[in-house]
Amino acid sequence: MEPLNSSSVAIDGDAIRRIREESRLTQFYVAKVVGVTTDTVSRWENNRYPTIMRDNALKLAEALEVDLEEILQQDNIEVSDRNHLEQKSKRKNWFFLLLLAGAGGLVLFFLFQINSPAAPVLQATRILPHYAAPGSHILIQIKLSAEKPLKGMILKETFPLGWRLLESEPVAAHLDSRAGVARWIFRKPLVDSRVFYLLEVPENILPDTDMSITGELIANPEGQRSAVMVQSVGTMEVRPFHWADVNGDLVIDDIEILEVSDLTDEARTLNLDWDLIEAIWETGAYLWDSEKKQFVPVAPPFE
Repeated sequence: MEPLNSSSVAIDGDAIRRIREESRLTQFYVAKVVGVTTDTVSRWENNRYPTIMRDNALKLAEALEVDLEEILQQDNIEVSDRNHLEQKSKRKNWFFLLLLAGAGGLVLFFLFQINSPAAPVLQATRILPHYAAPGSHILIQIKLSAEKPLKGMILKETFPLGWRLLESEPVAAHLDSRAGVARWIFRKPLVDSRVFYLLEVPENILPDTDMSITGELIANPEGQRSAVMVQSVGTMEVRPFHWADVNGDLVIDDIEILEVSDLTDEARTLNLDWDLIEAIWETGAYLWDSEKKQFVPVAPPFE
């Protein structure tokens, strides 16, 4: 094994594959955390690249949640084998000690584990606007939370056919517009995080069209893969109302514009068309121009 202070180190592809599979991690997840392609991860695991830069090795160990030494080539195979046998022997001794502790205690333990609902490690909530006008842009919010800090997580969102993601904060790590799939990857995310994105509604959408957005949040807390579905709050209707008009009265009132103002501060990189929203608020009302596919500020009563 090369010295740890070398610019490159010799990695053990078999160990990398074994650790990744035991942790139920995909090559895609590892590649995104390290910042390489899945093909590179595959080459590492197949010993096609016997040595890699030490910085990448450190990131790889972090993605796999192990110490760096566990993925490096060992100088003395006999020592490694002996350590493996010693560990195996210790596991057997521990197993027998558990048996001696009493079968009754084990049964009670497992029954308790089965009957006690585990607290969710991850939570993901999607906040939908009440309305989606054909051809308009709507804002989607996702709240992500974990019970404790994580090393990484991936959010995947799938949109209905014909819907298009325009921009997001943070920027999506992967976007397949044709399939309607976007993915975000987070390294060392906050316990509470948010994702904002703008969707373009198809111009020819019908009122009875299925507008379901599905998603999944994946993480790897404590070496155990965990995944939860993103739960939607609220329902959208195909109606000629602005997404900021919560009650659909063709008016963006004081409370509604304050809520939009807060969102503008949080999603500051997105083009939420604040000038139009403020113009609607100042003018008093708005109408939907179905030909131009845009909202037009008007003074009430509508003429």
